[in-house]
Amino acid sequence: MLTVGDKFPAITVPVQQGGELPAGETLDLAQTNGKWKIVFFWPKDFTFVCPTEIIGYGDLKDDFEDRDAVLIGGSTDTDFVHYAWRKSDERLAAADFPWIADNKKELTNALGIIAEEAGVAYRATFIVDPDNVIQHVTVNGLNVGRNPQETLRILDALQTDELCPCNWQEGQEVLKPAA
Repeated sequence: MLTVGDKFPAITVPVQQGGELPAGETLDLAQTNGKWKIVFFWPKDFTFVCPTEIIGYGDLKDDFEDRDAVLIGGSTDTDFVHYAWRKSDERLAAADFPWIADNKKELTNALGIIAEEAGVAYRATFIVDPDNVIQHVTVNGLNVGRNPQETLRILDALQTDELCPCNWQEGQEVLKPAA
C-alpha cells in the first residue's frame, strides 16, 4: 500500500459528479492546481455505512475548500452506478464533489487498497499535498466508518508545518522544542 512520502498516482480516472448522466467525465490526479487533495474510498454503492461517510465528508466540503483542499471520493463502482445511487438519495445528491468510478481498479490497485476477498476498496483516506505527495493515510476495514472531522483536523495540523500534539485542534498552541 502507498503511504506517507509516496507520490499519489498521477493517472486520469473516470468520475461522476452531480445530477447529470455520466458523459465520460475524467479527473487528472496529476493536476493539483496548488491545492491539497482529500481522496477517500468506500467499498460499494448502495450499502449501509458508505452513505454515512459520503454525507459526512460532503457536509465538510466547504471547510476543506477553505483550507485549499479539494474533496474527491470513490469506489470500484461505475459512473452509472454512482449516478443511480445519487439519484436515489437526496443526501447523496447533495454531496457535490467528484466520485471516482474505478471499476477497472487501476487506481485502487496502484494505491494497494483492494480487499482481495471482497474485490472492493477498503475505507481508505489519503491527504495529498500540493506537490502530489501523500502526507496522511488511514485505512479502515469494510465494516467500520470513518470520522471526516478527524480528516479535517489532521489537514489543519499538516498545514501548520509544526509539531502538533495529540488531539491538537486548530487555534491551539503547537509544540516548540527547547533550543
